[in-house]
Amino acid sequence: MVKRGRWAQHPELLLARSRNGVIRVADLESLEMPSKTIYQRCLPGGPWQRILPGIVLLHDQKPTSSESVTAALLYAGAKAMITGIEACRLQGLRPASLPADPGLHLLIPHDRKIRSVGFVTTERTVRLPAPAIRNEVPLAPLVRATTDAVRQLADPLASEELLIEAIQQGRCHPKALLWELNHGTQRGTAIPRRLLTDWVDIRSMAESRAKVLSRRLTTPPSHWNAELFDVSGKYLGRPDAWWDDVGLIWEIDSFDFHFHRAGYQRTVDRNTRYATSGLIVVQTLPSQLLNDPAGVVADLEAAWRIAASRPRPQVRLAVAA
Repeated sequence: MVKRGRWAQHPELLLARSRNGVIRVADLESLEMPSKTIYQRCLPGGPWQRILPGIVLLHDQKPTSSESVTAALLYAGAKAMITGIEACRLQGLRPASLPADPGLHLLIPHDRKIRSVGFVTTERTVRLPAPAIRNEVPLAPLVRATTDAVRQLADPLASEELLIEAIQQGRCHPKALLWELNHGTQRGTAIPRRLLTDWVDIRSMAESRAKVLSRRLTTPPSHWNAELFDVSGKYLGRPDAWWDDVGLIWEIDSFDFHFHRAGYQRTVDRNTRYATSGLIVVQTLPSQLLNDPAGVVADLEAAWRIAASRPRPQVRLAVAA
């Protein structure tokens, strides 16, 4: 029996019509491939697989991340774009606490009805943004992708880390993220909105990153933002982090925040008070928290060991309300 259909006479057309090895059933049929043949090739043990309704992957191995993205976009149709966790990853945000395989979240125009299925979650929206194109893949802009992601994350710590990454590495301003959260669905936004309200003061955001990083330490700080006084009652300062058992201070500040000479002078005066009271101080740039977290952890561990090897300085603690 003679094979019929352009696909049989010119099998290279299959790859030419596909995107990244992914093709619509409708495109296969346009190449005169019978629906029965498509069905048989996608059966278990066959050379292909039906990855989503109406979408075929032209091999039988586990889909790659790129193939899954292509399949999702073909399934969702024109004007669809990737948002949420995968869009954040594809735009360079990769905090370790994100789930490894969250599926794909797609935005689609409000007037289209494409149901969620398998690893694809579709969301109709009247506020469809202009996409950011990365390697020919349409992605929700990073501010929108980040806020869509935190709405879906059940773990508050994962939300916090992702927001910090978006602000420090993705250069998303806290106000822009907060505006986006306030103008979309309010489901799952209470904690992110509270964090972002605090982080409009960029100083607070750096401290939040420090708190996340401190979870890696063998001995985390005992207090945050506690006021210190010497034995005579003289005020010493209010360090970002304090180890009360060994008398160790961690401050996240310097030129990253002190834009004026007066601010820098206040830091010098404060550190002098610490030194004259015998306190060990680790001072970290906010940029180090992002660019060299392992180095910051190593510095703090070393400083703790030194502080623990000597008598604790005679200072007292007043925990801020």
